[in-house]
Amino acid sequence: MFDGFTLETLETSRGVIRLRRGGQGSAVLLLHGHPRTHMTWGQVADILAPFHTVICPDLPGFGRSYVPPDAQDSRHSSKREKAIVLVELMEQLGHTRFSVVGHDRGSYSAFRMAIDHPEVIQKLVVVDCIPIVEHLERADWKFARDWYHWFFFAQPEKPERAILADPMAWYSKLSPDDMGSEAFDDLVSVLHDPNVVHGMVEDYRAGVRIDHVHDREDREAGRKVQCPALCLWSTRDDLEQIYGDPLSIWRDWATDVEGHGIDSGHHVAEESPDDLAAAILGFLR
Repeated sequence: MFDGFTLETLETSRGVIRLRRGGQGSAVLLLHGHPRTHMTWGQVADILAPFHTVICPDLPGFGRSYVPPDAQDSRHSSKREKAIVLVELMEQLGHTRFSVVGHDRGSYSAFRMAIDHPEVIQKLVVVDCIPIVEHLERADWKFARDWYHWFFFAQPEKPERAILADPMAWYSKLSPDDMGSEAFDDLVSVLHDPNVVHGMVEDYRAGVRIDHVHDREDREAGRKVQCPALCLWSTRDDLEQIYGDPLSIWRDWATDVEGHGIDSGHHVAEESPDDLAAAILGFLR
């Protein structure tokens, strides 16, 4: 994976970001989900690289990037703050206009980049998500049963204690066979780091403390994503089963949006990289 890519660290105004970059052509930023690192994108990045300059960072609070400082409202881990630092990162790399692809938690930062920085984002791809406020307002017993971790992670201290007691038991579905040995080893190395676990959990706390407020303010002000947007979802995951057609929800948040499902489980970049890459390439051309 990441054939011809460089592994780098870059100092931003908020802290150090670890990233890989390679390829050629117009720039695309790939943002991973929970509990992954940038390594989840390896197979997709290799397919995109002949056509695009591909940048894959560890999100703030994840992997080997900086862990945002604590605040009562988790504002430093908000998607708005992460959008700011990721735009800064890309500018330092020489990209003042680029497209962004986000999966799972990374999709929330990608969405926030598009809505807060319309002059920067050319195209937006969100995978396996709807806006956070939509998740919370639509939450029912199925959400509470299957996505209970959203509310558990919102609690102080206990999530970190539970995870760190046995990280590989908590993340029991991780497998080098599914992820590839490099990505698996990279992830395991950070899941035993208390600072990283705290940073990942704070990403969820920000969701229920402040991110939904930002979403609601945008909705009330009539702000929408102005660039072309692509909504993708894994048909063997449960987003569609819980919420119905995700595209119908995104039509309220973007002026120009299309989308479809991909035959895959949740970690689509690892399980169905060819199909995901094909969808991204077709949209970005």
